[in-house]
Amino acid sequence: MKWQHNEPFFWGLFGAGGVVSAFVAPALVLALGVLLPLGMGEPLNYERAQALFGHPLMALILWGVISLTLWHCAHRVFHGLHDLGFHPGAVARVFTYGVAAVITVTLPFALI
Repeated sequence: MKWQHNEPFFWGLFGAGGVVSAFVAPALVLALGVLLPLGMGEPLNYERAQALFGHPLMALILWGVISLTLWHCAHRVFHGLHDLGFHPGAVARVFTYGVAAVITVTLPFALI
């Protein structure tokens, strides 16, 4: 079976990124950016941060949250250009989705 176009693939990443952006990212911001600084839990010093973010499972979670949110953003930017009256062609598509792809591939090396 030959694909006629690849838009459903990008819509899938867009939808997954939207779900992650709506549910997981605010929970991470609340836990790490609000509750811990207010003293609801042990302070996040260097040793605790290294233990938390150095764990492979947390690196996998962060990779998923960041990369899916980035794909969501790339899809919004590409279609937002069209809504603003610019008619992006193949160059804009390659650039927006290419940046998301490159960061998705290189991000695990930065998280390790």
